[in-house]
Amino acid sequence: MHVLIVDDHPLFRKGVQALLAELDASVTTTGAGSIEDALSVIDRTEVDMVLLDLKLPGMSELQALQRLKPALPSAPVVVVSANSDREAIWQAVRIGAAGYIPKDTEQEKMIEALKCVLARGVYLPPHAFREDSAESVQRPAPAVAPELSERQMGVLQGLLQGKSNKVIARALGIAEGTVKAHLSAIYQALGVSSRLQAMSRAHELHLVDQFRTREK
Repeated sequence: MHVLIVDDHPLFRKGVQALLAELDASVTTTGAGSIEDALSVIDRTEVDMVLLDLKLPGMSELQALQRLKPALPSAPVVVVSANSDREAIWQAVRIGAAGYIPKDTEQEKMIEALKCVLARGVYLPPHAFREDSAESVQRPAPAVAPELSERQMGVLQGLLQGKSNKVIARALGIAEGTVKAHLSAIYQALGVSSRLQAMSRAHELHLVDQFRTREK
């Protein structure tokens, strides 16, 4: 597996390289300090995953992701950023990020996050799903959420937690094929076609609030 690390700080790139080596000794990496360097690497090298800092020279936040994602339609792009603002996280998801890891994340948790993405899951930090009281007062009234069955809500909750279909199936005690069937129904109800779009739509509809209520 080949990972492209896009960050303008060489020391940070070296630190991530060491982390990836701990994750899997067979991983190879290439570093890039700018979006132009990153696109050049993509043109000449097969890349399996990208770790992208949002703050790059000459780029406004999220502009780097907007330029990079179309060049990598299938490889996951994971944002690794010092900006842990919830709105920035969800904007990155809408653009197509397969994960968002704040730079202050502990090493052990960062490894778990990368494993999640490599398993074709989606990783977002826990605070991405928490509502701030000030935001709750200021936010507009949500659109009407679709009616989902109890089982579909369980599958959606697993999806929002970044779990793979296999892990969701094990947690709910159902077959993996059944999870896929529920996901298809959920996508249709939400008007989306992918896990990332489903996460973004569930956030817009504040379905996470329902999960918190169910857990109390």
